[in-house]
Amino acid sequence: MSGHSKWATIHRKKEKTDAGRGKVFTKIVREISVAVKMGGADPNMNPRLRDAVAKAKANNMPNDNVTRTIKKASGELGNINYEEITYEGYGVGGVAVIITTLTDNRNRTAGDVRHAMSKYGGSMGATGCVSWMFDKKGVIEINGEGIDEDELMMIALDAGAEDVSEEDGIFEVTTGPTEFAAVCTALEEAGFTFDNAEISMIPQNTVAIDGEKLETFEKMIDMLEDNDDVQNVYHNAEIAE
Repeated sequence: MSGHSKWATIHRKKEKTDAGRGKVFTKIVREISVAVKMGGADPNMNPRLRDAVAKAKANNMPNDNVTRTIKKASGELGNINYEEITYEGYGVGGVAVIITTLTDNRNRTAGDVRHAMSKYGGSMGATGCVSWMFDKKGVIEINGEGIDEDELMMIALDAGAEDVSEEDGIFEVTTGPTEFAAVCTALEEAGFTFDNAEISMIPQNTVAIDGEKLETFEKMIDMLEDNDDVQNVYHNAEIAE
């Protein structure tokens, strides 16, 4: 078991309202569609699609929706060309920020990201300016109620997980990006259900911000996450409860 969980420190828990869930589903649909176009419709042969499906399951996206999205992407995605673009920069207080996007209009997306950052005291930077501060990891969160800690740890580590930690009643299983899908599968087959499961960028160190700076920073994150082109926003701010 490790000690303090960086994921729990930086990750804001949001209420999963219908509107919020719909926004998440929209982003996952786009992720699945791009994965299918790049690597085919068989999750067993397409690691990126397998990861996207795991994320869909963790967010309680109905299986019918997932299957329908894969079928649609297989036959009808030819006229849609999404481009993956990653932006890096800083928010207020020197917080490092990475924004990953899938877009069919790079000029629109670049303008939207730049506007959101500058509006709330942030600034865009060159590629690589902050990504060196982060490690790419698979993160699986499991509610600890009724969970046998030893069983969870044994199954996760045997399947290739790097670490299992616990904080505030939530178990966090950390994996390398290539082991993520295998660990998800092993835990699912053992009967565990996930609160969250995704490939993430975990900061090596965090920056504490509070008061007005925290409020301003969270407004910037909200504006970025509300953009349909933005898939994920990673940062190293330490978010207080």
